[in-house]
Amino acid sequence: MTERHLVRRAGQAGFSAPAGWAAGATGYRRWTVVGEDAGAVHTGFGVCELDPGGSVPAHVHSFEESFHVLSGSAVLTTPDGSYQVSEGDYGVLPVAVPHAWRGSGSGPARWAEMQGPQPRDAFDGDTFLVPALDESQPAVTVDVRDPRTYRFGTIRPGHMDPAKQSQDLLAVSASMRTALLVYGGINVKQMVDSDLGAVLTTMFMVQYDPDGATTPHDHPFEETYLILEGTVEASFDGRTYLLEAGDVAWAGVGCPHAFRNAGDGTLRWLETQAPAPPPRYSYRFARDWNHLRDVLGGSA
Repeated sequence: MTERHLVRRAGQAGFSAPAGWAAGATGYRRWTVVGEDAGAVHTGFGVCELDPGGSVPAHVHSFEESFHVLSGSAVLTTPDGSYQVSEGDYGVLPVAVPHAWRGSGSGPARWAEMQGPQPRDAFDGDTFLVPALDESQPAVTVDVRDPRTYRFGTIRPGHMDPAKQSQDLLAVSASMRTALLVYGGINVKQMVDSDLGAVLTTMFMVQYDPDGATTPHDHPFEETYLILEGTVEASFDGRTYLLEAGDVAWAGVGCPHAFRNAGDGTLRWLETQAPAPPPRYSYRFARDWNHLRDVLGGSA
């Protein structure tokens, strides 16, 4: 069987200062997890670190980029202004939107970074330095009820709790698009999607209850999973792995995969997709097509 997946352990994380367009950055490191050498064609995925006072110069991409802050805080500047982003905040940076980063906390900021389509090394990562942006105005915090922060949002573990979905708590959302989807011990909350301005990719949070599980299926797009909490028994291409916090997995188009909460508590991960799912036929469950095979075989 041709394998269309990748698993990287947290202990394998290798943060290094990027070269090329990012050579002028200070205090900036990146662990590139999914790239051209992973067999992916749509996905670029990594984890970034930025020291206090460090900076990444203004630049643009010919791809779409989204992020989710895992720890610490930083200032993200775009032509619309500067934003203080902290743990739990996320956002999307559309194609060709200039942006720059600056470390602002007492310790390093760390964020997950999704890129689609995949950056190409032969074209300097499909990234271009641009003139410096105006950072003279105070950075504002992300307020998801403020329509001016339309490309950003905030998600924390409490937002994934089905018991905490009252109207008062949902008021932290700018719209019902972030309502929690609950099914079969699995809870899903959208983060970056078309409502936030994304066109090429998606990013969302997944949480499994102790009895949560999903059967083998595949997609017409690539998925990446960054485990944030708990332990998951994951299968890809028929191979089984036990993944824990900090581990990353990637499944390519046509890779059958399934998940089961392997712990006694909550399982939670960050998930991305590239390209963005089609309006229909996003999921192909083996159980459904095996049922058809049984039906056809039974009528022969």
